[in-house]
Amino acid sequence: MTANPILLTQQLLRCPSMTPIEAGTLTLVGEFLERRGFSIERLDSGDVSNLYARRGKSFPHLCFAGHTDVVPPGDITRWSVDPFKGEVRDGNLYGRGVVDMKGGIGAFMAAVDAYLLKNAKSEGSLSFLLTTDEEGPAIDGLRYVVEQFKARGEKIDACLVGEPTNTTKVGDTLKVGRRGSLNAQITVQGKAGHVAYPHLAKNPIIPLLNYLKGLLEAPLDAGMVNFDPSHVEVSSIDVENPTTNVIPFEATAKFNIRYNPTHTFDSLSQYLQEKANEMGLNRDGFTHTLQIRGSGDAFLCEDEALQSLVREAVLKTTGITPAFSTGGGTSDARFIKDICPVIEFGLVNATAHQTDEHIAVEEIHLLTAAYLEIIDRFFDESTLKQ
Repeated sequence: MTANPILLTQQLLRCPSMTPIEAGTLTLVGEFLERRGFSIERLDSGDVSNLYARRGKSFPHLCFAGHTDVVPPGDITRWSVDPFKGEVRDGNLYGRGVVDMKGGIGAFMAAVDAYLLKNAKSEGSLSFLLTTDEEGPAIDGLRYVVEQFKARGEKIDACLVGEPTNTTKVGDTLKVGRRGSLNAQITVQGKAGHVAYPHLAKNPIIPLLNYLKGLLEAPLDAGMVNFDPSHVEVSSIDVENPTTNVIPFEATAKFNIRYNPTHTFDSLSQYLQEKANEMGLNRDGFTHTLQIRGSGDAFLCEDEALQSLVREAVLKTTGITPAFSTGGGTSDARFIKDICPVIEFGLVNATAHQTDEHIAVEEIHLLTAAYLEIIDRFFDESTLKQ
């Protein structure tokens, strides 16, 4: 009898693994895989736990990557169930992280179990790469592990990341790349004063708003194949001014840029600074500081054979031809793409991070079947000969 993906997911859900707490999740996965012939290696860094489990030493090598950490459940009284119990109700499995992405991990564990029962002497290698630092800073998680792999020459032919990629039903969307993401904070300083005597002050709010207006009104690009146009989104404007009769000394804004491969972190950083200089934020009595942090440049999986393999496997098991997408937020795929081609495919993302996060039980079974088909096709004799 093959492993049940629902029971495996429930076991993971009962571990309250909020970033970066492992809470027994990697131990659970490791013990399951060790019983199936996997070699287990922990690559922990700081307070982050990382698991690398590999079965086989030959090639081709297919890796499943993901994270067991979850975001906090928020106000538990707003949940209709215990977020860490893994309760099934009306055909849905509830729990924090069931969608993002413990359900995906449970499905791949079950798929691997089913595959090995049929192919105990399969050639090639299967591996799992899991972290407890995806929802947080993402510094000591797979970013760290990828650097370790580079240093020791660890080779992977293809990676499947189990992030929730679908919008309405398992099978409708594959992530074949991701947009880049840049966060910036700009602070403009002027001269404080009384609102009745504006000529004696330098109001920093005005040039700050002009700067933001300039960024929002000037298109960064028109988009490209597989990518929407890059865009700026303002997330905060603050002056910390509790009064109505004082012109503040400084004003701060925060914004994010999601960008396609037309740009890089370095090129956008230069653009933002040049824009600030053009807008006069360092003259006429004003000064400014600009802090910029990137979480990864845009990328696209250009391995057409891998794209086709995954797409055809998903079509066969779900009856849906999946769309290729690069939208949404960031994921650990942005690190993995430095060492091998990577595609993301998991559950439906509709309730990810929400109160009462849940997914239909049948969707987890469907994802398990799709994962098994992907593994079968990857290690098919014709694939091994390529």
